[in-house]
Amino acid sequence: MLSNSKTFNLWFCCLVAGGCMILNGYDSSSFNAVQGSKEFMDYFHNPSPSVIGSVNTAYTVGGIVTGFFISAPISDYLGRRWTMHLGCAFIVISSIISTFTPRVMGGFIAGRALTGIGQGLAMPAGPVYINEMAPAEKRGMIMSFWQLFFGVGSFLAYWINYGCTKNAESLGDWNWRVVILLQCLAPVVIMTGLLFCPESPRWYIMKDRTEDAVKALTLVRDNPDQVQIEVQEIRQAIMFEKETNPGRYAPLWKDKAIRYRFLLACGINIGQQFTGQGSLTMYSTLIYKKVFKSNSEIQLINALNGTFGILFTLNATWMVDRFGRRALLLIGAAGMSMCMFIVAAVVTETPDLADGAKSRPVGIATVFLMFLFALFYKPSWGATVWIWTSEIFSMNIRAQAIGMATQSQSISNTILQQIFPIFLDKKGFYAMYMFGAINVVLFGFVWFLIPETKGVALEHMDTIFGGVDHAHEGAEMMERNPKDQEVIAVEVENASRSAKAGPV
Repeated sequence: MLSNSKTFNLWFCCLVAGGCMILNGYDSSSFNAVQGSKEFMDYFHNPSPSVIGSVNTAYTVGGIVTGFFISAPISDYLGRRWTMHLGCAFIVISSIISTFTPRVMGGFIAGRALTGIGQGLAMPAGPVYINEMAPAEKRGMIMSFWQLFFGVGSFLAYWINYGCTKNAESLGDWNWRVVILLQCLAPVVIMTGLLFCPESPRWYIMKDRTEDAVKALTLVRDNPDQVQIEVQEIRQAIMFEKETNPGRYAPLWKDKAIRYRFLLACGINIGQQFTGQGSLTMYSTLIYKKVFKSNSEIQLINALNGTFGILFTLNATWMVDRFGRRALLLIGAAGMSMCMFIVAAVVTETPDLADGAKSRPVGIATVFLMFLFALFYKPSWGATVWIWTSEIFSMNIRAQAIGMATQSQSISNTILQQIFPIFLDKKGFYAMYMFGAINVVLFGFVWFLIPETKGVALEHMDTIFGGVDHAHEGAEMMERNPKDQEVIAVEVENASRSAKAGPV
């Protein structure tokens, strides 16, 4: 047992798993930040924009390979917790390699690839674990912290980098090494926290370990009767899925309802990166160089952006279960489109100063619009895309589908990371017109294709996408081949006593 408070236990377990998103936020922001370091660029012999793109590509390719093909099998075999453990371990190793690599960009790229592998393992397992632990009525609010932790990672990376930038002369090469090395702190904290968390109850039931599942649920649910009902529905749904849709990957293509939602999930995750946020996160230093000339000033803006990103994401915690997923996605797409069109016009239609920078009013307007873009993005296409994706799949293919759908972000990011720095170098802020138009398309995508999932239990989610109710169908199967309900009631009672008596 973690605590006598079931609410504390629930939040502790979910927030530890949610911490895996700190890894992504810190990593994407740290490399973006160190690109502004003269010492970093000199150490690696001033790499070209295409080489910088390759560094990011190595990271995303590593994530794609493990996210698509490795994370889900490990998650189903060893459990969600151990998959997060392994991912964090890879990132600790990669941080050390990237920090102490010789003056050859290949060593740094290898470290980035290992970081991608680690994140490809941990990041699909994190939302699966959270959704399998959280009750339906709190799922959206709890899952919103997943994106919030991206902001926490960015906050830490940008402020650490800003501090190093202000002391660059005395630190020398360590002004970028410190930023990269401190990436290993978050995974160490997560690995420690996971030692005190139970495994997902749904994973236990999938492994025919019903009593362990009851104990895990009893740690995070106040009502023993609700535990019994939830365990029963999970068992019914898993029984139905094993009978009608066996396999881990085949149902993604064979079952029409599953295939439809999988394609929607891939589409919405690709859209998340094409909003422009992925490029703004990775290349904000290069973007702001089109307007400002002081690297210290640019890193301060990045640090403030990371700070406000946390505050902006907090809006999702009270909005997503109140207004629903669709409303946030629609408002976000409309707002982001407006910001991109306006900032493109502000920068491209104003004259440059003698040093190539922009006037102070133009700089202030640019920063304001970029922050306003983040205000629209963070609670909508930032937090809500993860919430929607991680709650729509049935148990038998959940780990596989979430891993593959969320890695669609990496695929689209790989394309953007190769194209965007070159496009930005050649065309400047005209690139923002492209993102404005894409967000208009995303508004239509949500309006016509994305259904509302607010408040629907995981075991009943299939009905929204034209499928049958897995829990109901499983109940009918159990009536034909029942297991004595008194056994489950005894398991709940025993688990409750065990939870009160001491650690499980």
